[in-house]
Amino acid sequence: MSDQNKVEFTEREALFYHQTIRPGKIEIIASKPMASQRDLSLAYSPGVAVPVRAIAADPNAAYDYTAKGNLVAVISNGTAILGLGNLGALASKPVMEGKAVLFKRFADVDSIDIELNTEDPDAFIEAVALLEPTFGGINLEDIAAPECFQIEQALRERMNIPVMHDDQHGTAIISAAGLVNACHLTNREFKDVKVVVNGAGAAAIACTELIKAMGVRQENVLMCDSKGVIHRGRTDLDQFKSAHAADTDRRTLADALKGADIFLGLSVARAVTQDMVKSMADQPIIFAMANPDPEITPPEVKAARPDAIVATGRSDYPNQVNNVLGFPFIFRGALDVRATAINEEMKIAAATAIAELAREQVPEEVAAAYGKNHQFGLDYIIPAPFDPRLMEVVSSAVAKAAMDTGVARKQIEDFDAYRHALKSRLNPTTSVLTHVYAEVKQNPKRMIFAEAENEVVLRAAIQYRDFGYGEPILVGRTQAVLDKFAELGVSDPESYRIENSLVSEHVEPMVEMLYERLQRRGYLERDVRRMVNQDRNVFSSGLLKLGVGDAMVTGMTRPFGQSMTEVRRVLDAKEGALPFGIHMMVGKAHTVFLADTTINERPSSEDLAVIATETAAVARRMGHEPRVAFLSYSTFGNPSGRWLENIRDAVHILDQQQPGFEYEGDVAPDAALNPKVMAQYPFSRLSAPANVLVMPGLQSANISAKLLRELAGTTTIGPMLIGMEKPVQIVPMTAIAPDVLTLAVLAAAGISG
Repeated sequence: MSDQNKVEFTEREALFYHQTIRPGKIEIIASKPMASQRDLSLAYSPGVAVPVRAIAADPNAAYDYTAKGNLVAVISNGTAILGLGNLGALASKPVMEGKAVLFKRFADVDSIDIELNTEDPDAFIEAVALLEPTFGGINLEDIAAPECFQIEQALRERMNIPVMHDDQHGTAIISAAGLVNACHLTNREFKDVKVVVNGAGAAAIACTELIKAMGVRQENVLMCDSKGVIHRGRTDLDQFKSAHAADTDRRTLADALKGADIFLGLSVARAVTQDMVKSMADQPIIFAMANPDPEITPPEVKAARPDAIVATGRSDYPNQVNNVLGFPFIFRGALDVRATAINEEMKIAAATAIAELAREQVPEEVAAAYGKNHQFGLDYIIPAPFDPRLMEVVSSAVAKAAMDTGVARKQIEDFDAYRHALKSRLNPTTSVLTHVYAEVKQNPKRMIFAEAENEVVLRAAIQYRDFGYGEPILVGRTQAVLDKFAELGVSDPESYRIENSLVSEHVEPMVEMLYERLQRRGYLERDVRRMVNQDRNVFSSGLLKLGVGDAMVTGMTRPFGQSMTEVRRVLDAKEGALPFGIHMMVGKAHTVFLADTTINERPSSEDLAVIATETAAVARRMGHEPRVAFLSYSTFGNPSGRWLENIRDAVHILDQQQPGFEYEGDVAPDAALNPKVMAQYPFSRLSAPANVLVMPGLQSANISAKLLRELAGTTTIGPMLIGMEKPVQIVPMTAIAPDVLTLAVLAAAGISG
């Protein structure tokens, strides 16, 4: 594999990410109002005494009156950090914070990292066991074997809340799901398959135990460690390895793989050769899960055995075995029924649910969001990590298994309602954005940064390259850009491409192109040359027009209107399209799209219809089924006014077009967004609150977007420029580097081009 696939960022950028805004990756935010003296009295003394007495009387009340029921501790002693080994408890903190962030991001589980400065298993066990009153669950992480087995087992016996060592069971659950589907595709049964496991650490043993619990026979499994096959004649085995010792005369991995149906690799890179693969049974199933480099790469497997099904732990190959498919949703389901443990049945339920999800037809909005139609087959046996359906499917399966096996202290009476609540708990936009970033890494683009002398823009450009999204093309005076690189501590500025309009080889063809375009608009050739040499937006747009880059981002140094005017001197609207702007307001569990927020001051009815249709397409691309509201101060004519006809005419245009999404207007914001107010209009065509708000004019649109950005506490993405012939984004002058990077990636992905 190329270095780009192995290293997706520099050390500098990793440290910058963890240091900026505020150190680390997590913070505590109050979930209740804290504005008045009364709020404080209820939150602390004397009001807090009431739930204290209630919990003292009934310990289960802690789940009702505190955060315990949605709180998981991520705990490590740093003895096996990722692939880095024993670097100590404190060094593990960035990883544990990261795990806490994943819990929140994927399953809305609040999580706190705890690093214990001990390698004594008994001390570790005692410390964690004492935390039971605080947490609803315990996620153990990055603890070396064999101590991790002892620690987990002891804590499961002592604690009355779910305890899971994810390094073991997370990998086991996802790989088991993939094996279920691989066997399905090759007409195999678990009871018949012959399995070879390479590696005898925590994850390997957990994977082996789980597939045996799911039907693979003990006598059909050969496990290997660094000394070869684990067989009954060996005298160097601990209790955990000896449980999987086989009665066999095979001694090496090569011997073990002869005739095997399945290979599970949880060992080291290059452990498997093509000759070994050739010796396996027909349609071999190969899960090479060593990270970052697998035991054998998928291209190598396919060259030796085109009939093989291959999975790895890598995102740049099909069939990624990724723990994030499992642990957030397993704990989500366990917490929601107040489970006392995570048992084998719950793990099997999770694996089965994940396997079944991969076989389902991907819904239209999900397919649109991912930009491709995933279909069950040899290269899709495991769902994509960012499939928003995982939350409802896996969590509900785990919750039901907990109830069926008697470890649930709370019953779910209506699973349809529970699944709906799970689905609405997270915002699909966040999943889609994450996937968009991953997709651009797979299809990197040349991005023109028009204002590279600006520090914010240059930081975004550095991140664009370091994170693997493509090549940044930096527009600016060469020495000024190099000086800024020096200020930022960049060690290899010469490796970046700088386009200086005073010396660029592209100036002459650009002048020729623009003069032909502008000569009948009052521009002389010297005027065009001056623009090319002195106007960074004209020069950058010219580079884009000439095909030097694939997309462009600008806007930090000039107002939107001025930047747009300069860009339009070079670039046209897409054929048949209307340029306009969308602000995407992303909340915890909802996204609202506002348009047009940037360009068309008083759009006609035809313009409004186009804006609605194109914004609905963006909403669907971002994982939402669009519901469009044409906003007004009036709701269905009350009160009446002089500016309503173009809104109503836009609705009539969509009536004729039948665009395939819900729409309604004229409606005031409360009638579009508030279910109680909506209920007063039973004839409304909106089945739920609108998520696409088409504004009647630029004033109301731009003011609304900026008010929401400043006051509502939502994340604002945009404005996204839609409808240009080439992907161009104009960021706000107040943007920070992550904002610039996000719009650059969206442009590279073609979402806003």
